[in-house]
Amino acid sequence: MKSLLSLIFVLYLTNIGFSQSSITSSKLLTKKEIHSIFTNSVKTKLEIEDPIYKTYEYNDREGKHFIVMIENNLNCKGSKKCSDAIKAYCFSYKNGLFSTKWKLNDFILPEDNEVPKEHAIYFWTKYLKLKDFDNDGLIEPIIVYGTLGMNGKGDGRIKILVYHHGKKRAIRHQNGTLDYERNTQVDKVFYQLPKEIQHSVTNIIHSINENSHGIFPHGWQDAMKNKKLKFDEKL
Repeated sequence: MKSLLSLIFVLYLTNIGFSQSSITSSKLLTKKEIHSIFTNSVKTKLEIEDPIYKTYEYNDREGKHFIVMIENNLNCKGSKKCSDAIKAYCFSYKNGLFSTKWKLNDFILPEDNEVPKEHAIYFWTKYLKLKDFDNDGLIEPIIVYGTLGMNGKGDGRIKILVYHHGKKRAIRHQNGTLDYERNTQVDKVFYQLPKEIQHSVTNIIHSINENSHGIFPHGWQDAMKNKKLKFDEKL
């Protein structure tokens, strides 16, 4: 009886420990918090040269992390601001030290590109997700950003990036005002992600369509169910 009670007690403590280590959280930092954490000396060490746009902190069973977003704001059309390049860094923070988990950078297409001319690129933080979708105790960031073309979002590009265990999976979409201009490409490894993450991404695509921030090809849901890597409007 004693040994049975001991075993139950050990299992209880194990479950408590596991549940505590699986607790995740995330938040958007204030400007004051950003300045206090990412001082000039820290930014120099991390080779962050541009002003920080937004920073998110998240915690999971691997510890504390920061996602730092940068948009290189330029003056355009009078008082309006625009950006022709973006960067994002994911830093792990432990024992007072930062280490880079991953980073991304992107920019508007050159003027001689075949697709419509672009004049700005932004992070679409409305669609950002920092969540442990598959309950493994680790947060899987989903980052969304897009470009503006001659018709705004109407002929810009959209990218949805999923970081799972430090590896990137991407969905790339070219929008267009005309049906034949629209097409979508999906990384093959995207379909290897846990179903919960894939479902969250399809919800984001649905929201982008609903909010008129983009138009994905008709039947995109079936195309993704069938694990298509490329799909466009069927004319």
